[in-house]
Amino acid sequence: MKSRQTGFTLIEIAIVLVIIGLLLGGVLKGQELINSARVKNLATDFKNIPVYIYGYQDKYRALPGDDKDAIAHLGASAVAAASATAGNGTIDGAWDAGAGDKESNLFWQHVRLANLAPGSTADPMANDLRPTNAVGGLVGVTSAANSPITGMKGSFIVCSSGIAGKFAKQLDITMDDGNTASGSMQTKDPNTSNAIANPADDTTYVVCQGF
Repeated sequence: MKSRQTGFTLIEIAIVLVIIGLLLGGVLKGQELINSARVKNLATDFKNIPVYIYGYQDKYRALPGDDKDAIAHLGASAVAAASATAGNGTIDGAWDAGAGDKESNLFWQHVRLANLAPGSTADPMANDLRPTNAVGGLVGVTSAANSPITGMKGSFIVCSSGIAGKFAKQLDITMDDGNTASGSMQTKDPNTSNAIANPADDTTYVVCQGF
């Protein structure tokens, strides 16, 4: 007696392929939504820092980080800017300066003690108060003279690090002119102080915006 072999019919195979297609489509759509949420969170950092600066200036007629009267304005736990340029209307120090007396680090204590931003208000002389972005990179601000990208326009420069090239391009489309090497938002070439026009999707960069 011959054994009878059975197999899948064309209809069954088609159904399986449709199900696989739907699952793959769902995964890809889910990843797209996650990426869009990350870009949105990254964009929020760039939008918030000008709000902190203008809010602080409105309350105290001084610039956060550059405020030589920070103790009088914010209380005894505040650290006033003590450099020779304190009160001159600029935020001195590199955007990513860590613990110490750089005004770009004092900035974070000042805006938090002023209840404009969340986060630690610990002594900035001994603590790194820099916040992180949605991808784990650093967020910071400095004056235009200290911009890590040559030729950027604006009084202040906000920078955010660890941003994949694909996110940098999407950020620029969302917030600027869509060209990562021009406009108010630019992506830094890792090897120079110039902007890069076509960042690689999976390489991480520093993205800066002037205002």
